[in-house]
Amino acid sequence: MCGISGIIHLDRSPVPESQIWDMIKAMKHRGPNDNGTFFEDGIGFGFVRLSIIDLSPAGHQPMFSHDERYVIIFNGEIFNYVELREELIAKGHRFRTKTDTEVLITSYVEWGEDMLHRLNGMWTFVIYDRKEKTVFGSRDRYGIKPLYYCIDGNRLLFASEIPSILAVLGRKPTADQNALFDFLIFNRTDQDENTFFSEIKKINHGCYFKLRVAPGQGDVRKAMQITKWYDLRKELKEPFKDPEEFREMFVSSIALRLRSDVPIGVCLSGGLDSSSIVTTMIKDFDKRDVHTFSAVYGEGKFGDESKFIHLYKDELPNMHYIMPDDKTIMADIPEMVRAHAEPIASTGPYAQYKVMELAKDHVTVTLDGQGADEMLAGYHYFFGFHFKNLLLKGKLGGMASEMFSYYRKHRSMLGLISFILFMLPAGVRARARAMEKGYIDEEFFSAHAVNANSIAGELYGSATLQDALINHFEYKLEHLLKWEDRNSMWFSLEARVPFLDHRLVERTITMPDNMIIRDGMTKHVLREAMKGRLPEPIRMRRDKIGFGTPHDEWFRTPAFQEYIKGIIHAPSFASRGLVDVKKVQSLYNQHVRREGNHGKEIWKWLHLENWFNKFID
Repeated sequence: MCGISGIIHLDRSPVPESQIWDMIKAMKHRGPNDNGTFFEDGIGFGFVRLSIIDLSPAGHQPMFSHDERYVIIFNGEIFNYVELREELIAKGHRFRTKTDTEVLITSYVEWGEDMLHRLNGMWTFVIYDRKEKTVFGSRDRYGIKPLYYCIDGNRLLFASEIPSILAVLGRKPTADQNALFDFLIFNRTDQDENTFFSEIKKINHGCYFKLRVAPGQGDVRKAMQITKWYDLRKELKEPFKDPEEFREMFVSSIALRLRSDVPIGVCLSGGLDSSSIVTTMIKDFDKRDVHTFSAVYGEGKFGDESKFIHLYKDELPNMHYIMPDDKTIMADIPEMVRAHAEPIASTGPYAQYKVMELAKDHVTVTLDGQGADEMLAGYHYFFGFHFKNLLLKGKLGGMASEMFSYYRKHRSMLGLISFILFMLPAGVRARARAMEKGYIDEEFFSAHAVNANSIAGELYGSATLQDALINHFEYKLEHLLKWEDRNSMWFSLEARVPFLDHRLVERTITMPDNMIIRDGMTKHVLREAMKGRLPEPIRMRRDKIGFGTPHDEWFRTPAFQEYIKGIIHAPSFASRGLVDVKKVQSLYNQHVRREGNHGKEIWKWLHLENWFNKFID
């Protein structure tokens, strides 16, 4: 796991070495073990290394192919590198190292861009062909590893993190208004190529780019070709025939992700997903010495899952806990803003941030359950899609039965409210979300609502449950993966996500609806697959917390009242033109008086203003 960066001059003018080193310094936390550079004919590459596979100096990057025609910089892990290596040896290739990096560049030599479909892993990489003067770069299927870029005339800047690009941009960045709109209205980011910076884009998941480095091509925008190489809709496979077959593939996914030359731990929330990983490691791989890392808040407080986590205390001797609170989050806000470089829509990533901070003293690799909710309909609002699907199919009796089961088991109206929202036209859905917030500036809403199609249209407009799951992979999952990448790499950790093995995803999403949602419960196939293995209170949990925190109470403390009021009454906050300041102030007063819980919105206000202060102002 590493960080990559680079500058490409189309006119082949030399890239200043000092600029590549500035990019490297901005993300050194991603790779504390080594760094390297490459310069040639308008190309400048930078690399920082976190050693995971083959810890020897042989893993140094940039790495060259055997004939030195190709040079690669690579961030990620190719988990099936052992099998690919054997296949390549059978074809006559020889290897000097035990790294997955050498397997990756040799795969490109052998198969070209078609090798992408052979990879099982998480990656961004860039390869320069020194003979043809071409650059090829790729991201993994679901966007686990990031790749940002900036087109600046005849030069291309790219990096694993936005601050590396800002370090050499040479001018003050500006805020992307459409990204701010999606953040405030829908709590969403990263559903398209845009970032919060107008000047910086990202290569979308499942895409690659090509670029020929030659004078006379105009600017990079004309020369750079971006192609979608992986489309989940076109890659769906035969569904698993039963929960046992699902479990076998899940075990296989974890087996690949246990390949490491450094210690591995698990981020254990106490929920179904992370607990399934821990149980599989214990029962299938006898990893009873595995270290687990959990955030707790005290019994009875929102977000605390101690009673479920403690079900493992007799099986695991190495369980570690951290207790975030109002004091730690206030102290950590400046570092969180620096670490993420873009606004965050909830305090959930802060809990993960603290878990990674805890884990860094014990392991170098973590596993967690990211992606299971999108693959197995883990959020309550998926019931809305389920009900909508049954209605459109004319199954009114089934819809009524599922609605009754949902309410009986959860005592919640969220699934039913979501159903109503999803039945509305796209424009009305966007307006309904704005009215729900109650504080969005009217002019700001009117100016940007027309661009809300990918969320209000495709994501919320899914006609079937399967469409909703696929659209979540396309438009929603990536921001969670981005937060995981930033949180883990800030503490020089590699985070692995077994549920996102493409072999598992492509066969789960095609399963019948009743294998995903049944009798008012989500993730049916996983629950059945873990029967008799997982502690029953966890297997049959009805609540969904994830990395929840008791932020509502945090934001009522005297210290936070002073801090938040200082932000929402500041002239700079009012000058953004994003919110109705008077309504924001009124909502916060209601929150303090316990006339409502608005912690999610309060967090967005304070994080957004801190981001403006740090990166824009």
